[in-house]
Amino acid sequence: MDLRALARSRLAAERGTIRKDAPDRVALCYPSPYNVGMSSLGFQTIYREINARAGRVAERAFLPDDVPAQRASRVPLFTYETERPVGDHRVVALSVAYEIEISGVIDVLELSGLPPLAADRDERHPFVLCGGPLTNSNPLPLAPFADAILMGEADETVNLALDVIFSASSKTEALAILAREVPGCFVPAHHGEELPQIAQADNDRLPAWAPIRTPNTELSDMFLLEAERGCSRGCQYCVMRRSTNGGMRIVPLEKLLATIPDDARKIGLVGAAVSDHPKIVELVNTLADQGRQVSLSSLRPDRLNDAFIGALKKAGARAITTALDASSQRLRDRIDRKAKEKHFLKIAELVKAHSLHHLKVYMMVGLPDETDADIDELIRFATELSRIHPLAIGVSPFVAKRNTPLDGSPFAGIDVVDDRLDRLRRGLAGRVDLRATSARWAFIEYVLAQGSLAEGRAVLDAVHAGGNFSAYKKAFAALPAARSRRALRIVA
Repeated sequence: MDLRALARSRLAAERGTIRKDAPDRVALCYPSPYNVGMSSLGFQTIYREINARAGRVAERAFLPDDVPAQRASRVPLFTYETERPVGDHRVVALSVAYEIEISGVIDVLELSGLPPLAADRDERHPFVLCGGPLTNSNPLPLAPFADAILMGEADETVNLALDVIFSASSKTEALAILAREVPGCFVPAHHGEELPQIAQADNDRLPAWAPIRTPNTELSDMFLLEAERGCSRGCQYCVMRRSTNGGMRIVPLEKLLATIPDDARKIGLVGAAVSDHPKIVELVNTLADQGRQVSLSSLRPDRLNDAFIGALKKAGARAITTALDASSQRLRDRIDRKAKEKHFLKIAELVKAHSLHHLKVYMMVGLPDETDADIDELIRFATELSRIHPLAIGVSPFVAKRNTPLDGSPFAGIDVVDDRLDRLRRGLAGRVDLRATSARWAFIEYVLAQGSLAEGRAVLDAVHAGGNFSAYKKAFAALPAARSRRALRIVA
């Protein structure tokens, strides 16, 4: 299927697509493929907010599924709604979720015929405006590619920024006004590396909800709805902990129910701490009684009880997924994770009692001060859980993020992480389904999460050198920054 036919096929399968013509045109891009971008509530919220403004339209574009094929086709990246080239828009806006997507930003800009570095663009080029979850931690590696970055919650600030950009007589004028007048707007040309405070949307704008439902995502045909925003907990590794934008903001039950379309049969409740909503069991039961399926983005183990798991089963759940986070109780206590072994043992019994297929837990290896003894404790405890009910474990290497108490913690090392994963696999072989993300790519994420403008520019070199791990390692090794040199020594 050719590129345009694929986009038309996906567009035809959508419900809720906004079709609009207006003089102020924004190409709203996601630096990962369509199925990822359309699962992002934040991306869809910004799409809805821009289109809600009179005289303004946002059209979507995505990183192609096959970037080399798109390059070879010589077809410029285009928007789904009108197939207009992204580079023909006055503004190119990108929502960036995490550090590894910076390479996707580069690909999106280059496929649009634009120089990826802001320093190489001038008044002839579109204004490149970035935002997204990455801005809650460290957007500095993104800064070389953006004219401006909206920090934090952009529900309101996106249109404030676009008002300035579309009304300014030049990009230079727009940058000066944005830096001076738009809350949370980081303008690298004016601010250098000094980040403004992240923006917070007014509570009256909550909940965020996604206008488009599509079968072409992992969350097939699901209506995405924000049950709460932020988190009241203090987990030391998490950028959404209580210190970020004032903790947890709860959307009233009645407002949530009133937001859901009558024809939505599958509901995805989204948020950093959805299961902490005080009316969550009542909400899930109400939706199940209406004949809807319900999925939650986060389940805290200390919140799961018989009534909660029963409600999830009634709403179509086939498994329960929660977070163990660390390999031992000692480490869970150290990172302020409140879950205890007793919570997981109770959950396993309830999953069995409600005849759900399996229990899945996520966790990290490579936390500061972790030892083989901690891994052995996990093997012992996971084996105990697996005797109660089938267990799956998803493992990610720990990556320290800015704006958290563990900021600056070292990366454990690729060899160390791989050795601990091997120890887990041997200890749990035949008893637990264990799946782990790459230690190599976690290291790349770590360098960028702890990095600055130089690390961001190194991503451009890595992408142009093929974008594989060795290309990144070589690009980082060439940096003069002491931080990157120290990190690279850990790899050896």
